[in-house]
Amino acid sequence: MDPITLILTALVAGTAKAAGDAAPDAYKGLKALIQKKFASQPKPEADKAAMVLEEHEKDPETYEAALKKKLTEAGVDQDKEVVEKAQALMQALDPQGAAGGTYNTTVAGNVYGVAGKNDGTVNQTFNK
Repeated sequence: MDPITLILTALVAGTAKAAGDAAPDAYKGLKALIQKKFASQPKPEADKAAMVLEEHEKDPETYEAALKKKLTEAGVDQDKEVVEKAQALMQALDPQGAAGGTYNTTVAGNVYGVAGKNDGTVNQTFNK
């Protein structure tokens, strides 16, 4: 699974379970880390991104595209700590899926393109 899809999946799953007993601390930790990344942007962009994150929590379908854009602009999808927190949350919420490798993702170096797949390997070549 590509990092951005993993993060969005974890946020939606975490929102659905946040009121219950399944990993509320992991969800809050992921959201707080994303908010911190957004806050490091210039003021107008940071405020817009924070608003989109909050609105996504209330209405994920409507705000998915906007949040995906804000996460990408802030480089959240390339942040190893965020990806690891999203993986940990999905492992807590879906242990069987996590054990099967559904939420495995690795972010290293400069990321120029990402492809998600549940099995096998995807190779990409980019020329600078």
